[in-house]
Amino acid sequence: MPNVTGVRFRRVGKVYHFATKEFMDLKSGDWVIVETARGTEAGWVAVPPKEIADKELTAPLKTILRRATAWDMTQLESFRQKEEKALTHCRDKAIECNLPMKVIKAEYSFDGSHITFYFTSEKRVDFRKLVRELATIFKARIELRQVGVRDEVKLLGGMGCCGRVACCVNHLTEFTPISIKMAKQQNLPLSPMEISGSCGRLLCCLSYENAHYIQTKTKLPRSGDKVQTQFGLGQVRRVNVIKETLLVLLENGGMVEVPSAKVSRAQKTAAKRDRRRK
Repeated sequence: MPNVTGVRFRRVGKVYHFATKEFMDLKSGDWVIVETARGTEAGWVAVPPKEIADKELTAPLKTILRRATAWDMTQLESFRQKEEKALTHCRDKAIECNLPMKVIKAEYSFDGSHITFYFTSEKRVDFRKLVRELATIFKARIELRQVGVRDEVKLLGGMGCCGRVACCVNHLTEFTPISIKMAKQQNLPLSPMEISGSCGRLLCCLSYENAHYIQTKTKLPRSGDKVQTQFGLGQVRRVNVIKETLLVLLENGGMVEVPSAKVSRAQKTAAKRDRRRK
C-alpha cells in the first residue's frame, strides 16, 4: 500500500494526496512544496503520512518535492499582497476587451510563475485575447477559470441567513446536490427568499438533516392517518419529526399534541396502506 500525505492549498479546500517518499516525519500544519497539474505549488499538511489502499487512489500520485523554506513562505506572502493589484488589472483589461464577465479573484502560485483569475459569466467567454495581454503584463502563465455562483461566495466569503459565516466558507470542501424535495421533506416554507443562500441557490444546510427526516418519517404515521391516542380516536394533522410528536384532531373536536410512541394506528388505515404497498 502506498504511503500518502494529504495536502490542502486553501483554508476550506479539498485535500489532495501526494506520495510521501522520504518525508515520513511530516506533521499537520507543516508547509511543503509539491508538484501539481498546474505546476509547483505550496500547501500545508492536512493529513499526516499514512498508508492507504490502492483502490482509494483515483489518479497517479504526484510527489512532495521538499519542505517549504523561510524564503518560500516570504515569497508566497509577497505575491499574495500583489493579488489585489493583479485583479484590478484583469478587470480593466476585460472591460477594454468588452468581455461579458465578472472577474472576482486573482491567485498567484507561491513563486509567481502562474496566476489564476476566477470569473463568473452567464455564457461562454472567448478570453484568448485577454490571456495574451495579461501574459504580456505579468510575464507569467495565465489561467482564467469560470466558476458558478456558489463558488463565487466560497471565494469571496459571505454570511448565511442564519447570521453565521456561509457553510461553504467555513467548512464545506465540496458542494453536494440540493433539491427542493429536501425542503418539502422538512416541511419548510417554499418561498425562494427563505430557503436560498446569498448565492441565490438553495441552502446547503437543507441536506444536513435530510437523511434523518427520511428515516424518521418511515416510522411515524402520516398526516391524514387515523390513530388511537389516550384521549381517543383522531386524525393526524401535523407531524413534528424533530420532537417525534403528532398533532391529532380528535373525533370529539379537540386538538392534542402527543408523542408518536404513545399512539397506535387505526387498523383500517394501516390495512389500507399495506394494500397500496403491495
